[in-house]
Amino acid sequence: MGWRQKANDEVYVDDEIHERLSADLPKWTYKDGWIRRKYKTSGWKSTLMVVNTVGHLAEAAWHHPDLTISYAFVNVKIMNHAAKGITDKDFELAAKIEEVLMWEPGGNLNSSLDGTPDDQRFKYIKYD
Repeated sequence: MGWRQKANDEVYVDDEIHERLSADLPKWTYKDGWIRRKYKTSGWKSTLMVVNTVGHLAEAAWHHPDLTISYAFVNVKIMNHAAKGITDKDFELAAKIEEVLMWEPGGNLNSSLDGTPDDQRFKYIKYD
């Protein structure tokens, strides 16, 4: 890794943000001062499940993203408002959101959990 962890709420510069996203969170982008990710869902109930999951993680971390929701997607935007930029808190929360939302137990050969059936009636998130 070319990036180094910052002290406390030290803000990363643009090049460092792009490098860290590329290395650790390739589905996330950086635009207008925010790191962001769009999660596609199969519909309204699924969107609410994603929103509630992100909400739980954000509240547990005490670091709150901005969310934009629609029928079949959730946009997550994270920035440290107090620091006025992107800090380790933002990367850590994004990584936890990514880990939890994109977890596919059926794809793990060491898991006894089957995962959601490959059937549109049961899918709730569109894995990418």
